[in-house]
Amino acid sequence: MTNDKSYETRVDSSQQAPVLETNRNLPVSISVFFPCYNEQDNVARTVQQALTVLESLKADFEVIIVDDGSCDDTGQIADEIAATNSRVKVVHHPTNLGYGAALQSGFKAATKELVFYTDGDGQFDINEMPPLLPLMAKNDIVSCYRLNRQDPTVRKINAWCWTKLVCLLFGIKIRDIDCAFKLYKRQIFDNIELSSTGALIDAEILARAVYKGYSVTQQGVHHYPRKAGVQTGAKLRVILRAFKELFKLKSEIRNPKSEMVRHGHSAELSRSPHHPERSRRTNTKL
Repeated sequence: MTNDKSYETRVDSSQQAPVLETNRNLPVSISVFFPCYNEQDNVARTVQQALTVLESLKADFEVIIVDDGSCDDTGQIADEIAATNSRVKVVHHPTNLGYGAALQSGFKAATKELVFYTDGDGQFDINEMPPLLPLMAKNDIVSCYRLNRQDPTVRKINAWCWTKLVCLLFGIKIRDIDCAFKLYKRQIFDNIELSSTGALIDAEILARAVYKGYSVTQQGVHHYPRKAGVQTGAKLRVILRAFKELFKLKSEIRNPKSEMVRHGHSAELSRSPHHPERSRRTNTKL
C-alpha cells in the first residue's frame, strides 16, 4: 500500500444523512480560516498565500483569522491585514481559550457554502486545497492526512496512537484525525453541536458527523517544517484533558437522548432527520 492513496469513509446508504448539494453553476463559495496562537511571524505570509489561491479561483470567498488570545502581535497584524482587505475578517479571543474554541469560532464566523481550515503556522501549502473541491460533489467532508509528517518522532507516535484509539472507540476509519487541513460543507455545523474547546475537537467533529450519516473522503497532503514560532498542544495537561473529554464524548454519542436532555432539547430523536437510530458500521474503500 502506498502513502498517497485516498481513502473514503461512508455510512450505509440507507442510513446516510440528506445530501448537501452545491450549486455547480456558481463560483465556489468558500470560507477559509486560520486558528492562530502566537503566530506573528507566520500569519501574514499564510493569509497572503490563501488570498492568492482564492483570487486565482475567482471564488466567492472570505478569509477569517481566529486570534486565540495571542500574547504576541498576531492580533495586531491580523487587524492590519483586515483593514486593507474587505474579504478578511478577524475573530479575537480576549484570552487563550484553546484549539477547539478557536475552531468553533471559525466555523461560527463562516458564512459561505464550504468551509476550510488549516493552522496559521504555515506547515501546509494551501495550493493543495483547490484539488479537494471536486471531491465535495460526492462527499460532505474531506479529511486530509499528512504525507511525510514533519514533526518530532515522539509527537508522531502520540498522534498515531491517538488516531487508532479514536477510530476504535467510534468505529470510524480515519488515517490522521488531527491533520489541520480539512474541508467541510458548512451546513454540517448547523446539525451538530460541539462541546470541545481543546485537542479533542477534530475527533468530535468527525465522530458526530459520521454518526449522523455525513460522508467523509480522505486525501494525502504534504507537510512542511515550521519556519517560525513554537509548537503548542503537546503539553501533558492538554493530553490528559483530551483523554477525559474523549471518553465523555463516547458516552454522549452512545446515549444521544441523555445528551439532548443535557442541552435542553425536547424533540424526540425519531423525529429528527439528523438523529436516526443507526448502526455504527462504516465502509472504507481503498
